[in-house]
Amino acid sequence: MSPQLLSILILGGIFVVATLLPINIGILAFVGSFIVGTFVLGLDEKEIFEGFPVSLFVTVVGVTYLFSVAKLNGTIDLLVDAGVRLVRGRAILVPWVLFALAAVLTALGTFTPAAVALLVPIGMNFAFKYRISPLMIGMMVICGAHAGAFSPMAVSGALVFGIVAESGLSVSAAVLFFASMAFNMALAAVTYVLLRRRGEESFAEQPPASDPTDGTDLPTGGGGTATMVRPPRVAVNAKQTATLVALVGLVVGALALHLQIGFLALAAGALLGLMDKENLGKAIDGISWPTILLVAGMVTYVGVLEHAGTIEWVSHAAVGIGAPLLVALVLCLTVGITSAFASSTAILTAVIPMAIPLLLTGSLPAAGVIAAMAISTTIVDVSPFSTNGALVLANARGVDRQRFYKQVITYTCFIVGLGPIAAWAVLVLPGVF
Repeated sequence: MSPQLLSILILGGIFVVATLLPINIGILAFVGSFIVGTFVLGLDEKEIFEGFPVSLFVTVVGVTYLFSVAKLNGTIDLLVDAGVRLVRGRAILVPWVLFALAAVLTALGTFTPAAVALLVPIGMNFAFKYRISPLMIGMMVICGAHAGAFSPMAVSGALVFGIVAESGLSVSAAVLFFASMAFNMALAAVTYVLLRRRGEESFAEQPPASDPTDGTDLPTGGGGTATMVRPPRVAVNAKQTATLVALVGLVVGALALHLQIGFLALAAGALLGLMDKENLGKAIDGISWPTILLVAGMVTYVGVLEHAGTIEWVSHAAVGIGAPLLVALVLCLTVGITSAFASSTAILTAVIPMAIPLLLTGSLPAAGVIAAMAISTTIVDVSPFSTNGALVLANARGVDRQRFYKQVITYTCFIVGLGPIAAWAVLVLPGVF
């Protein structure tokens, strides 16, 4: 049996065991990384740990720690109530505000995980307070971030345009940008419609009958059915003022200066924690260690798969099928499945060049195929094994963690299974007939 096939079978076994038994899948993935890396591929310890997601680890730790501090000192409640006032008390419209903010941020050049890291913690606290589905809010933030991700100023957009330009193909930047924008808006709308009334059932922990920070009764019953709320303005204390300044500094540092958002968040959280010594010891409890273990283990295993050549093996097998239209579909599915576990940027860089020879024949619409592959690669970042999905899982408040993880996995499976097919059907198929 080839190492590539064996590594895929072991990955399948990891998912089966983690589904049937209440064990963190990250533990199994670390064990799998050791077994495959050491006994199948002959890798040493350093090579096995090359796939460990250091940047993702720091980002999740830093962001969840900072927003834990902000939650303890009441700043998150201020931001949540400000969002409700922005939509004139219609709490159920706030997810669309977050969608729009995420789209604008990424379209202007913000790296997608940075935009998600800034908005998801606020959205998750909002979901808890107003009993709106945290899955819906989290996924809509990610959809918004992807909606703007292929503008010419965005990281992903610049990457794809660069690869296409070197190939000699002519693909309009506007086509890719607006195709991604429209597709993710449609996905957000479907998510909103299907999940907007599933808020109350998502929470294992109930909020108090009234919120001590503003003295108003919370809407109850129904994940957004009681949507008209009027939180009064409250005085901002010194700790909250400092936190708001720190959050602005975080935005400037991450977006304008391109500094690592996890380190910035840790530094801001530590300084703010020293100003609130009463809650200093409690803040670390807000770090989502189960999520970090889950994601770090799975991404490390994917690094071992890359050593085994599994991803390249699957990609070449897809290209070798022959029929151009079918190849385009298989490529979309391949990048979708692999990107759910690996870096979208890396997948785009590796797979799009493989499709270039096929596109140069003129048998398929080049713009449609590139757009479909780009969308298929990014929309699956709702996966809890990607940075974006991990941030949603890590910041969810008041939920049964195991149940919420299964909800995210179920949503991811629908996106991975149907999203690439929909992108192919909408963007590739019409250009052939």
